[in-house]
Amino acid sequence: MLGGARSGKSERAQALAESQSGKLVYLATAQAFDDEMADRIARHRQDRGPRWRTVECPIDLPEAITREAAPGRVLLVDCLTLWTSNILLNELNFPAVSKQLMDALLAAKSPIILVSNEVGMGIVPDNALARRFRDMAGRLNQDIAAIADRAEIMFAGLVVPLKG
Repeated sequence: MLGGARSGKSERAQALAESQSGKLVYLATAQAFDDEMADRIARHRQDRGPRWRTVECPIDLPEAITREAAPGRVLLVDCLTLWTSNILLNELNFPAVSKQLMDALLAAKSPIILVSNEVGMGIVPDNALARRFRDMAGRLNQDIAAIADRAEIMFAGLVVPLKG
């Protein structure tokens, strides 16, 4: 599920997950570095309700997928964009960890819904760090879309199918 900020992608992903039978597992990549983000995380958790179990995995997303993906479960990863920024800011080897992510996704034994921002549709950022992030996110989105059974993008709350 791709889209810009406030496009409706997280709500769409949650509805898709909740429409399936099975235990719901939310793999959260956000970190609360300030009060605003802590409030945002708390609101999201409350919106999901009691059917959901949350697993915090800001860095160790591949490991969390490997551990949590099992028959009878539906996983929702929200979001790959924050995970990418966490990898970048922690100066980890992005090609290596994104390969671990791809391997975990390919081996998963449960449906997984992934949320990611489309960050490459604007102007070219004016600094090297922002350009590096945009390029990393774009490559990851391409890799994920290549192996996904289904891909959608959200614009203004409207779903545009891309694949599947």
